Amino acid sequence: MQPIFGNRHRLIIISVIVIGLGGAAGAQEQNVTAIEVVAPAPPRAEGEGPFDRLILRGATLIDGTGAPPVGPVDVVVEGNRIVQIKSVGYPGMAIKPENRPPANGGREIDLDGMYLLPGLIDMHGHVGGTAQGTPSEYVFKLWMGHGITTVRDPGSMNGIDWMKEHRAKSARNEITAPRLYIYSFFGQGQEESIETEEEARAWVREIASAGADGIKFQGASPEVMQGALDEAKQLGLRTASHHSQLNVAWNNVLDSARWGLGSMEHWYGLPEALFTDRAVQNYPLDYNYNNEQDRFGQAGRLWKQAAEPFSDHWNVVMNELIALDFTLVPTFTIYEASRDLMRARRAEWHDEYTLPSLWNFFTPNREAHGSYWFYWTTEDEVEWKENFRLWMTFVNEYKNRGGRVAAGSDSGFIYKLYGFGFIRELELLREAGFHPLSVIQAATLKGAEALGRADEIGSVEVGKLADFVVVEENPLMNLKVLYGTGALKLDENNRPSRVGSVKYTIKDGIVYDASALLDDVKAIVAAAKAAGATEDP
Repeated sequence: MQPIFGNRHRLIIISVIVIGLGGAAGAQEQNVTAIEVVAPAPPRAEGEGPFDRLILRGATLIDGTGAPPVGPVDVVVEGNRIVQIKSVGYPGMAIKPENRPPANGGREIDLDGMYLLPGLIDMHGHVGGTAQGTPSEYVFKLWMGHGITTVRDPGSMNGIDWMKEHRAKSARNEITAPRLYIYSFFGQGQEESIETEEEARAWVREIASAGADGIKFQGASPEVMQGALDEAKQLGLRTASHHSQLNVAWNNVLDSARWGLGSMEHWYGLPEALFTDRAVQNYPLDYNYNNEQDRFGQAGRLWKQAAEPFSDHWNVVMNELIALDFTLVPTFTIYEASRDLMRARRAEWHDEYTLPSLWNFFTPNREAHGSYWFYWTTEDEVEWKENFRLWMTFVNEYKNRGGRVAAGSDSGFIYKLYGFGFIRELELLREAGFHPLSVIQAATLKGAEALGRADEIGSVEVGKLADFVVVEENPLMNLKVLYGTGALKLDENNRPSRVGSVKYTIKDGIVYDASALLDDVKAIVAAAKAAGATEDP
């Protein structure tokens, strides 16, 4: 999501001037030059390792490639690299010791009956900031407690310097945090709007020199956008875009993909590429983009204005995007409140895991982006349910035809909590029609491909970094077992109990107790409440 600045919901970033008519969310953002950012994450006090030799014994492996589960397997890690994956037996039979890789004095962890997955990759994860009152430790531990070992931050709203510091500390495992990828907002740091192609190219060169991994666009004129995309490609920077409704009339997703854009965030710009009988969305004549209820209410009526699924134009657009090796990062989860506000607002994890300041940030406010339910109606939710159906049909078929779909959550807005929101995204991909194995693939290998890091992360393969998620229940049968709160299941005593949640998150060969990380989060929340932080009703 993108911020609007105002009083209680004011998001403070470093000299952010977003280019084009739309900016990040409109004119309110154009003059913000505050320098306050969130405090640095504390030194790492959690996790064991890395070890000279670590052997994960007897797990059922879901490797992230789309292959079916296999087990029991032993996975051998030396330092932070996978050096051996060996099938050591058959289900229901005792494992012969001679079949197993030798310990050779290394650390062994018994994972008999458990499931081993690659570390999860959130392709749309904002670290948070002062507006939400979310310390970086809180955000990082929510991610790591849910098995998320890599995060792409599209916008990096705490500034490149802050992000570079934490990227480097995470890479050295000096902090408990996922590895981070920095995508700068297009125009971040500019005192004036970028109005020419050469200004755009110069800015891209500047942020490349500053150490960004990529760029997140919000919108710009065709000349400026094409110049920036071309310069980014020459410099090896990755690119993503949220096609702002204030700019989409200039260029939609298909235009941007033809110019070299790497991925689209959310879905804006895609229905517009599918128009056949109009050039602009059918806005009511009293529509005002700065009215968030207008903005989200009418967004929920957009997909039905596009070409019918599987029609000629629908197929042409999809096939060209696939041919361009274009990535979709739908972030279904961040729009879920649009179709079911009560579900998002009353999610069971809010009580213990959502900071009072973040809860206040979520509540309706006319000055705050993503806080649009001023009077959200049944009619709005019905429209959004149909919006989801049409949107999901496109995304699922895109995957079926070989297109890349990666998982991202955009948590920290609209009642979506870090970590928990990502797992909900996996459930929504399943609802869209993805086989559970394809869901895991979207959450791991497809994200790694989009980052250009599939040689290092995204699947459990020899030679790759030792990033894993360990869970005691089968996530293919029930993705809910990946939630930090687990899943409800009736036990043998006819009583409901909690099962699942991530047992271990392993990053770079360092083994973290996931439940202990989430206990730390609960303690942060409890301390905030004890200190007198209040929540709006």
